Amino acid sequence: MSLRTPSTRILLRSLRPHRRTTQCLHKRPQSRPLTTKPPSSEPPRSNLDPITLHRLEAEARAYYKRRAYYAAAGFTFGMIAIFVTATQIPLDPPQDTSSTSTSTSLIKPTKADSGRRADDPLVVLGRERKVVVQKLGEEPEEKVDVVPTGTSTVPTFPRILDFYDDEREAVGNGISPAVLDDRLVEYQLVGLGIRTVSFLGIQVYVVGMYVATDDIAALQLGLVRMIDPVASTLVAGEKELLRGKLDDPEEGIRVWSQVLKESGVRTLLRIVPTRNTDFHHLRDGWVRSITARATADKETYGDEGFGEAVQEFKGLFNRGSVPKQKELLLSRDRKGKLAVWYDDGKNGAQRLGDVRDERISRAVWLNYLAGKTVASEGARKSIVDGVMEFVERPVGTVATQVV
Repeated sequence: MSLRTPSTRILLRSLRPHRRTTQCLHKRPQSRPLTTKPPSSEPPRSNLDPITLHRLEAEARAYYKRRAYYAAAGFTFGMIAIFVTATQIPLDPPQDTSSTSTSTSLIKPTKADSGRRADDPLVVLGRERKVVVQKLGEEPEEKVDVVPTGTSTVPTFPRILDFYDDEREAVGNGISPAVLDDRLVEYQLVGLGIRTVSFLGIQVYVVGMYVATDDIAALQLGLVRMIDPVASTLVAGEKELLRGKLDDPEEGIRVWSQVLKESGVRTLLRIVPTRNTDFHHLRDGWVRSITARATADKETYGDEGFGEAVQEFKGLFNRGSVPKQKELLLSRDRKGKLAVWYDDGKNGAQRLGDVRDERISRAVWLNYLAGKTVASEGARKSIVDGVMEFVERPVGTVATQVV
């Protein structure tokens, strides 16, 4: 039985929260204004078929291949232009060549005790000796005795060179007063070659090695004794053994070092630049070779005296430029003393000085004669060929011939 009376139900109904009937109103969709879509930054994509893609890839490959060809051609022509500029175009103003012949230069004394007047010509460096050639049934013909060098800038070297060093000591017999031997000494060309630098093979100078004619027998004997201590000449098998030693970098250094040190052979290095250079450039090349030699053989070249001799050697070349076709002469006497002469074509050849430490001249000479890296491989091979002609003849017979 329900206890709720009508009044009670009315009261309870009034106490309940009032419910509002919500009406769902569907709004009418409003029409939006027509606007233009902003253009996209990306290009419109198009569907390409495989054939078109293959054609585009082929065109791209061909384009980059052409670019590679053009770049390679430009690099090649650029290197050729650098080579031509370095070898053919003079870097300095042209010199007066009226009196700069590479075959005539007068050496004059620089000391009063030389026994000659200062205005007397002493030595003709690079003298072109003339010889008479007569063929069977033909008239005698006089020709200049020169050797081609292989370069047009310095086309020839004289085969015979006369030299006199006014620093030579006087010679006496112990009874009468000593007399200075001022005779010209004849030197014969052994071999020559061209010094080049960089991978382009830029020519720097032509170098030739000369041996005093009177000392050729001593050079023969020194080389022969390297193979046979009692022989006076070498046979075919022995000659090949000697050539193998001279061509070997290590053995070549040992053989030439002993020959230069013990034989007392007087030699010359005649250097004629093929392009304008300077004394510092030439000096730096020799100093690098001397330093490398000292580093490799500290026992021979590692003392303090050798370092002082190197500084003396550097001091000889504290000078200016050396134009092409001028003559620089390095001489080594019987005791190994190094003397330097230079002819600028204006004042005659002058003696620049000397270094008495025998190891300096030996290191400079070895830079052309032997080792893994030499200043001129062509000169080294030419000199080896020249001395091989010496050893195939009996000792003492070559000096009587004009080679």
